[in-house]
Amino acid sequence: MAHISSIGAGVFSDLAVAAPATELTSGGISALDTAAEFQALFATEIDTVGGTKGSGTFVRIKNVREFPGMGTPPNVVNVPAYGAKTSQQIQGQADAPSMELKLNFVAADWASSTLLGAMIGDGIQRCFRFTLLNSEPTGSGATKYASTAPGVGTVANTQYYWIGKIEALQITPSLTDANQATVTLTIQSQFWGAYTV
Repeated sequence: MAHISSIGAGVFSDLAVAAPATELTSGGISALDTAAEFQALFATEIDTVGGTKGSGTFVRIKNVREFPGMGTPPNVVNVPAYGAKTSQQIQGQADAPSMELKLNFVAADWASSTLLGAMIGDGIQRCFRFTLLNSEPTGSGATKYASTAPGVGTVANTQYYWIGKIEALQITPSLTDANQATVTLTIQSQFWGAYTV
């Protein structure tokens, strides 16, 4: 499918983390650089509660209330120019950002015995995928949110991949709204994308 070509809300946007049977090594991570290599990591969705890791399996981070901005932030430096009335701007080296997700807290999804719960603060680098979707994929079952058809490839989408870690989960109790949580991800690589399928 082509990039999203009309104005619309990304209400079906999705964030997922790869959950292979064997964690990626630094050599395996450094070899990732094409859309096909990333898409192979996101072929079959498994449940965070009782799911079994395998080749091409991934876990979706569900119930997200608010996504942060995606991509590498700019680092523009103002440089004075002798004799000029204004300074020049140059691109400096951008710092890898951290990312905070706001979500409705479902305790069963994040218990320490679940796949997502066990990832919090374990220090292991994993591949993440953000998919910008204006409509729900038309597939079904464990491949509905796979990176290619019959998953998210059934609707117009844009995908970004990066290597990162789930560093923290902080709960915010609420007496008047759903209990919320903030999940903090650190980014350990550049962003790859935008890819479309």
